[in-house]
This record gives sequence, C-alpha cells and structure tokens, in this order.
Amino acid sequence: MKKYLHAFVMCQSMFCAIPCPLHIWDEESRDKMLLFLPAVGLLIGLIWYALALLLHALAVPTLVCAFILCAYPYVATGFIHLDGFMDVTDAVKSCRDLARRREILKDSHVGSFAVIGCILLMLAQFSCFASVPLYADFRILIFVPILSRCCSGMAVIALPPMSTSQYAQQEKPKSHIVILLVILCMTVIAGFLLCSRYGFCLIAALAGNVLALHHAYRSLEGMNGDISGYALTYSELAAIAVFALL
Repeated sequence: MKKYLHAFVMCQSMFCAIPCPLHIWDEESRDKMLLFLPAVGLLIGLIWYALALLLHALAVPTLVCAFILCAYPYVATGFIHLDGFMDVTDAVKSCRDLARRREILKDSHVGSFAVIGCILLMLAQFSCFASVPLYADFRILIFVPILSRCCSGMAVIALPPMSTSQYAQQEKPKSHIVILLVILCMTVIAGFLLCSRYGFCLIAALAGNVLALHHAYRSLEGMNGDISGYALTYSELAAIAVFALL
C-alpha cells in the first residue's frame, strides 16, 4: 500500500502544478504512477468545477469567465501537456522525414507551427467557453480531465514507445490497462447519470483523444509523453467544443 501512496504523490507532483504536501520519489513505485493519472484528473476537475461556480456566483463578466476557465487547465498542470502539444505540432506539421520529425520533437526551440497551433488552440477553447450558456451543467468539468488522463495512460502503456522516451525502459504492467479502462467506463457512465446530455462531452473527449493519438503516433512511429500530452489537449478541447454546442 505504501508504494501506491508513493506512486500517487509522484504522479501528482509530476503531472500537476497544484502543490502537494508530500515530497516523495520512490523509484520502485515509478511503474505504478500512470495508475493515478485519473486521480490527478479528478483533483483538477473538481477545482475546475468549483472555479466555474465561484465565477458565476460573483457574476464575473462572461468573457472574463471564459478566459479564466480556458487558462485554468493549463496553469493547473504547469503547462506540461501544452508543451507536449506544441512539440508534437511542430514535428508533425514539418512534413519532414521520420528522423527529422523526431529531431524536431526533441528540439527545445519553439517553431512557427507550435506557435500557430497554440494560438488557434487558445482561441478555440476561449470561444467555446464564451459560448457556454449559464444554465449548462458545469459538473461535466469534473469528469473531462479524468477521462482524458485515462486515455493517455492507456496509450502510454499499450503502444510501443520511442527509444528516446522516458517510458522505453520503464515496466508498464498490462493489467493497468484494464484498471484504467474500467475507470474510463465508470467515468462515462457517471457523466451521463449526473449530467444527462452533457455526458456526450465525454464521448467527444474520447473521440478527440483517439483521433489525435492516431495522427501523432502514425506520423512519429512511436509513443512518448509529448504525444500523450498532445492527445490529452485535443481531448479536452473536443469536450469543451461539444459542451458549448449542447
């Protein structure tokens, strides 16, 4: 049980910028970290929902609300997934040969495709939040980060990694896929039961993750943390887009 506690603390510290009272790194627990991605998603989602309630209770102007709700998931994760989104966008959009695409992926410099992609991403998410009516069920924001992280965790475990990935030498028990899949299914069911038609935001998140993952994985012929963040970012954007349309 102690190893699982360590794995949760390590996961929360690595993939979330929300301060954690414990500071632990246990190499023996590293292979269990991905199991706790949904727990990190739950923490992020609960605060996202609470933030939406607070903004509406204070009667904050719509555009300001949209800006804060748009920026929150990136700030809460320390921009780690947005960084992956930008790296993969640069690599994939370069249309170079595979070796060069992988070089661009690991390059610390920011290219024009990353900048353009980031600007369009922010505009899309901001405009979607600005279009969400006040009567919408914002409880769905609790479930979106859980589902996106279930998908990312399963992808990292199931797909062959690049040789340069931090996951290349890490043990990834296949049984963890089953656990994450069960959590994903429970999340979708809970979303529909509690939020009615807004549960379709979770279906959109799942579709967005799969499509983005397929596109990036096929282009780079391997899995790594950047691709995981790329798919997660598209997943949450797809969810918010459907949220605005319902």
